[in-house]
Amino acid sequence: MNGVAMNAVFRNFFGVVFLFFALAAPPAFAKEAQPHMAQPLAADPVVEKRLLAITEELRCLVCQNETIAASRADLANDLRREIRVLIAEGKTDEEILDFMVARYGEFVRYRPPVTPTTWLLWGGPFVLLIGGLAALVWFLRRPAAAAPALSEEQRRQAAALLDKQDL
Repeated sequence: MNGVAMNAVFRNFFGVVFLFFALAAPPAFAKEAQPHMAQPLAADPVVEKRLLAITEELRCLVCQNETIAASRADLANDLRREIRVLIAEGKTDEEILDFMVARYGEFVRYRPPVTPTTWLLWGGPFVLLIGGLAALVWFLRRPAAAAPALSEEQRRQAAALLDKQDL
């Protein structure tokens, strides 16, 4: 056997061995997924429902692309604990959100409200889309540039070139 054939045999053999072990691996090593919230659930399901609703509205300041409810960062755990305390103190959802905004700034809101300072954030994509569509319509509707007319000399040269190619 040449080297290429031996290489193919070994590659197929190791592929079969890998497939055997992958399929024969016992599923006993699998573990049940842990809930995102590291804190134990409160005894009152209403409190947990409020906590979840509030934390879905707040951005994790560490992850920045996740809500506090979905984040596993230590800061998110601390914020969830603090929100539980505020709920236990009898604060409303709006008061809790206002407290978080006062403490961490408007960036903490996962979905910022529409205010004069966020108009560009909310309307910018639509302005860009409309501008792009207008540019596309203008480009497609503009008249095509007319080709310049050929002189008699240029026509004779083109005909001569075309006659040479036919040979």
